Amino acid sequence: MADTAPPIESRPAPLSAALRDWLRLERVPGIGLLSARRLLDQFGTPGAIFRAPPERLRQLLRPAQATALARALLPDAAFDAHCDTIAAWLRTPGRHLLALDDPAYPAGLRQIADPPLLLYALGRPALLAGPALAVVGSRNASAQGLLNAERFAEALSHAGLTIVSGLALGIDAAAHRGGLRGAGATVAVVGTGADRIYPARNAALARQIAEQGCIVSEYPLGTPPRPENFPKRNRLISGLARGVLVVEAAAGSGSLITAKLALDQGREVYAIPGSIHSVLSKGCHALLREGATLVESADDILGQLGGAAPLPPDARFVDALLDAIGYDPVTADALAGRLGVGVAELHGQLLALELAGLLERLPGGIFQRVPG
Repeated sequence: MADTAPPIESRPAPLSAALRDWLRLERVPGIGLLSARRLLDQFGTPGAIFRAPPERLRQLLRPAQATALARALLPDAAFDAHCDTIAAWLRTPGRHLLALDDPAYPAGLRQIADPPLLLYALGRPALLAGPALAVVGSRNASAQGLLNAERFAEALSHAGLTIVSGLALGIDAAAHRGGLRGAGATVAVVGTGADRIYPARNAALARQIAEQGCIVSEYPLGTPPRPENFPKRNRLISGLARGVLVVEAAAGSGSLITAKLALDQGREVYAIPGSIHSVLSKGCHALLREGATLVESADDILGQLGGAAPLPPDARFVDALLDAIGYDPVTADALAGRLGVGVAELHGQLLALELAGLLERLPGGIFQRVPG
C-alpha cells in the first residue's frame, strides 16, 4: 500500500516535551486547577509531578486522582492528536500558547487562586502584562450606556491602559471598540476556544482585536460556547486588570460576578451611576452602596490608579481643528480630509477636545462645537 502520510515539510514542528507535560496535566481527570496548583507548589513542574514517587502522590491526592496521574503517561492516541492539532495551530504567526511558567504569562493571573495552566492567545500577548482596566456591563445596554463604555474605554486607552472585556454584545463590544482607538488597545477574554468566535455578530470586531490587540482563552481549541464557561472566565477578566469598571448592569447581571471576583482578588471596583428609574442602573447602584468608587469621568479612575491623564489637546492644533469644524456637525473622516491628517491621528485630539468640553459627540460619530 502506498504511503499516504503528508510530506515531512507539511507536518507541524512537534511541541516541546515540557509543553506536552503541561497539556497532559491539564487533561488528567479529577485534577482541577486548585489540585494542579498544589502539586506544582510541591514539585515545581508538570514533568516533576509525573516523575514523583506514587507513595508521595498518594499523600497529596485522593486515590482516584493519584491513579489518574499514573495513567496519564500511558500511550494515548487522542492526546497525541490533540498535541498535533495545537502544533498546527501555532504555525500561524500571531498565535501563542503560554504555560504558567512561561515568562510571558501575565503576572496578574499568577496571583489569583486558580490561574489557568495554559493560555491560548491571538495577537499581542505583551498586552496581557501591561497596566489594564476591565470594562464590563449589560449585553442589552442602552444607547447612553454604549456611548459611555466606548468613550471611557477610549480615554483610558489613550492614557495607556489596556481595556479588558469579554467580547459579548453590548457594553463589552463598545469597550473593545473604544480601547482599539487608543495606545492601550484591548484584550478580549473569551469563553470558547481561541479558534472559535462567539457571538458571530462580533466576528469583524474579533478579527480587529486579533490584529491590533489580543484574544485570550483558557479553553482548549475547538471548545464551543458552553454556558458554564462564561462565568468562569470572568475571573480572568478581573485578574488581568488593576480594577473593573461596571458601566451599566441589571441587578442579576454577570458583570456583578466580575465585580465580586475583582474584590476577592484585591482589585478596585468602579461604577457609573444612572437613573433611579432604569433597570440597567440597579446593579451599579448596588455596587456603589457596597463601596464601589463612583466615577463620572476617566480622570476619576486614572487619579486613583496613578495612571497618566488623557492626552491634552495640542495647542498648535486646536485652533486649526476648531476652525475646520466650524459650527455645523461634521464627521471625523470629513475633518481629516479638511486638515490633511489621518483619522487615527485625529481621534486622540477630538477626544481631548471632547473631554475639555469644547466638542460634543453626536450619534453616528459626528462632532459639533460646544457654543460658548
